Amino acid sequence: MSKREVKSYTLEFKQSSAKLALAADQPISQTARELGVHITTLHGWVGKYGGVLASKTGKPEDAAYEELKRLRKENIRLKQERDILKKAAAYFASETK
Repeated sequence: MSKREVKSYTLEFKQSSAKLALAADQPISQTARELGVHITTLHGWVGKYGGVLASKTGKPEDAAYEELKRLRKENIRLKQERDILKKAAAYFASETK
């Protein structure tokens, strides 16, 4: 059996490949073939460096994160309002007896 050759890539190449894969209007597998790297390797780079690159460039991931923060705050406020209404309903129900 022959040994597999292990290729090592520079950090700059990995990051630029992940950025290219995210920005391209083609599947990641096609980008990987064009770059000469294995598909799972490029998927790994996108997973590892994609979030970092997206936060620097203001991609939709930032918008999704901001939306999540806003929805969590709204959820807390709505739970507080619900609890207040429950207590008020219980108070007024006990007064009418």
